[in-house]
Amino acid sequence: MVIKKPVNEWKSMLTIVIKSKVDEFRMMGYTKTNAEDIWQCLTEKVWKGNPEKRLHEVVQDIFHLKTTTYMSFLTVKTYKDDNLLASIAALTESND
Repeated sequence: MVIKKPVNEWKSMLTIVIKSKVDEFRMMGYTKTNAEDIWQCLTEKVWKGNPEKRLHEVVQDIFHLKTTTYMSFLTVKTYKDDNLLASIAALTESND
């Protein structure tokens, strides 16, 4: 039997999957990426709330999250925070 749960109920089981996505984005130059922003992006842009999904569907959604979707989410978030330039600079600065 395959269990469907609201996506937020799967979150605690997905730490390593989310970390993998954070690492991927950091390797691509988005050095300030963090797990909470990834999760919030998925909740707001991909799932649009807290729908019921199977575990493998949630994992697939995380692995398929594109940088363009993530950057669009961050842009809207920073407009709300009214600090767009500082956030873009923080994301693209290197940790040399």
